[in-house]
Amino acid sequence: MRRREKWIADWDPENEEFWESKGKAIARRNLIFSIVAEHIGFSVWLIWSIVATKLPQVGFHYTTAQLFQLVALPGLIGSLMRFPYTFAVPKFGGRNWTMISATLLLIPTCLLAFFVTRPDTPFEMMLMVAATAGLGGGNFASSMANISFFYPDRIKGWALGLNAAGGNIGVSTVQLLAPVLMGFGVFNLYLAMPGAGGIFIQNAGLMWLPLIGFAVYGAARYMNNLTNARSTFRDQLAVTGRKHTWVMSWLYIGTFGSFIGYSAAFPLLIKTQFPGITIAIAFLGPLVGSLARPLGGLLADRIGGARVTFWNFVAMATATVGVTYYVDIRSFPGFLTMFLVLFVTTGIGNGSTFRMIPSIFREEKLREAAGTGEEGRIAAIKAAASESAAVIGFTSAIGACGGYLIPRSFGASIAATGGPYVALEMFLLFYATCIALTWWYYLRTGFLTQLAPTSLAQARV
Repeated sequence: MRRREKWIADWDPENEEFWESKGKAIARRNLIFSIVAEHIGFSVWLIWSIVATKLPQVGFHYTTAQLFQLVALPGLIGSLMRFPYTFAVPKFGGRNWTMISATLLLIPTCLLAFFVTRPDTPFEMMLMVAATAGLGGGNFASSMANISFFYPDRIKGWALGLNAAGGNIGVSTVQLLAPVLMGFGVFNLYLAMPGAGGIFIQNAGLMWLPLIGFAVYGAARYMNNLTNARSTFRDQLAVTGRKHTWVMSWLYIGTFGSFIGYSAAFPLLIKTQFPGITIAIAFLGPLVGSLARPLGGLLADRIGGARVTFWNFVAMATATVGVTYYVDIRSFPGFLTMFLVLFVTTGIGNGSTFRMIPSIFREEKLREAAGTGEEGRIAAIKAAASESAAVIGFTSAIGACGGYLIPRSFGASIAATGGPYVALEMFLLFYATCIALTWWYYLRTGFLTQLAPTSLAQARV
């Protein structure tokens, strides 16, 4: 197997001899450059969470509700883009699609750099420009679906957690670096706007151009396509008929939807509720949430995804109560502490829910194949791997709608009541449904995901 072989036909990560001799190194290389492309995708996806806070300073006269719409719309488009992006990996190959999806990020970055220097841009046009940032949100689904094929079941949770965390940290990157680079007038297409206080807001788009080029090059040179990861659109669409696809999608709205929605809204929420506080601190939320994601996968690998997910939702509900309390008494230290706890729980939940998916579909397939012998068992495990990848992509698409719903809810709540209280109460009720669903489907005695992780490992080929 040559290092730069574009298509790999003999891929069998469950075979320990193959994995140790060649599979591990190839999987690691693909994971690294998958993370690079996904990281940039997340940064572009959430770029408007920072840009929207700066628009009034450079002459744009948009209302607070309109600014929240600019932040929210990329979340909606990103969730919709995840459907075709999921199906693209089996169709075109993971390496090929990573190159294409990274190249597409030139569209939102270049449009942003052009239009943010024109304060007379109508809001509807700016909304369309912001919508193109949703292309960055699609990268996650294709990346996760692709990497799930490269790793054996026993460490899939850890690998998916690393891949997702590397991408999620892109939110912190853009929220940390964009405000800094907006203050430098180097390598700009346009000068700072008059009266803008030296803000070169176009840098928020221009800063990603060389990195996008690097991501495309890295994917082309170092990534691979897997022939056994190919399947038809009909085969992938079949997962929509499975009950657990929809249950896990609901739970993922609660975890990843919360992460991406809070990440998008956090800077504007700080600015509207605590005007004297700099939004530069906002990057801490997505950062701790991203770093916690591999921990969720690791804990799920060891003690079971359902248990981790259940107690994590309990913690999320508790943290939401804390956020509501401290924003009500206008205590920023308390508000920040509770929100950081909330971000950590979104990260842990992201990792644990995604670890549940391969376990659920693997055990379902093995039960369906009971009595068919060794050949039937092997076929069931391979079919489960293909279905799990499709479900991961589909679930990520559904879950990403939180990137739209949460900022819009905050915007509507603030416009109606002057505070985010109504929105937070709605989120609390939603977490209660997630707690109930996790217990009902995955924690009751005898359910398939209650099998110990060691039992799952013994089922490997």
